Amino acid sequence: MDMYTSTLSPALDIGTGCYLLFLTVLSIVGNLLVIVTAVRRSSKMRPPELLCVNLAVTDLGAAVTMYPLAVASAWSHRWLGGDITCIYYGLVGFFFGVASIMNLVVLAVVRFIVSLNLQSPNEKISMSKVKMLCLWIWFYALVWSLCPLLGWGRYGPEPFGLSCSLAWGQMKTEGYSFVISMFSFNLIIPTAVIVCCYFGIAINLYFTHKRSLKNSNRVPNIVKLHRRLLIIAVLISIGFIGCWAPYGMVSLWSILQDSSTIPPEVSLLPCMFAKSSTVYNPLIYYIFSQNFRREVKQLRLGCHSSNSCPVTTSINENSISMVCSTIKPQIEARSSLLEIMESETEYLG
Repeated sequence: MDMYTSTLSPALDIGTGCYLLFLTVLSIVGNLLVIVTAVRRSSKMRPPELLCVNLAVTDLGAAVTMYPLAVASAWSHRWLGGDITCIYYGLVGFFFGVASIMNLVVLAVVRFIVSLNLQSPNEKISMSKVKMLCLWIWFYALVWSLCPLLGWGRYGPEPFGLSCSLAWGQMKTEGYSFVISMFSFNLIIPTAVIVCCYFGIAINLYFTHKRSLKNSNRVPNIVKLHRRLLIIAVLISIGFIGCWAPYGMVSLWSILQDSSTIPPEVSLLPCMFAKSSTVYNPLIYYIFSQNFRREVKQLRLGCHSSNSCPVTTSINENSISMVCSTIKPQIEARSSLLEIMESETEYLG
């Protein structure tokens, strides 16, 4: 049988194509909204917020460059384009996947650094440093994605025939060192860094809250805001890692055991679940950020002037900047609620 012919039933092929089309629309619309609302407020954007935009770009790039080809292949009951498009699809998918998880790692580290300076109004992360971090993320992902083209690793079709990725089954003997290195530096170590950073943030918030109770009854408002920051950032990380973990487990099984023991329908599920990772971030922003919801409604109503759009100043509102921005609270007993609010970074609303 041609390795690019679907091993699924025609009905399942059509269903897979419809599912991917649904993900494509949601991902493009959601991430475009994040980017557009960020551009509208670019003059007020703080340096760490660029990481949020960078993450949206990776998700949007994956949806635009990959999913339409997968949809067309599913509805054609075979992979379209042969070897050339298969290598292209595997390379692009690997590139954006590595860029996304490394963006989450940098985001976690930045958030941890910010949490260490909750009581320092002078703590800053320059735009040039964040831009350098973003460039490093893309360069790191590019190097890893080019390795299979240079002979270390290999791209190939998935067992079900409607997608391409790293050829796990073919790397049992050749490219085994690539698999170990890839899992170590692009999954295990990044996940450990993310977990440690957010665990450290939680500890810092706990002790900051205890110290603040002795000095002022207003400071806990800042701690609550950082707690919301932590929740949103953790949900974003869990969403990405959770989506890719099943696919990683199936891939490891293909390396350690006989991949033919996995039915095509079973190998399809983790692959489709992993592709949904590009959809979750805008949904998390929309659910947990009143400011982002307001900006989306303003875009829908054609509200382009800040003078004609209502601005909410409630300190209880979340915003996407809560995930990334540098919050510089004035931790002093005489600080008023207005001073605390002015020290917050407003993003996307």
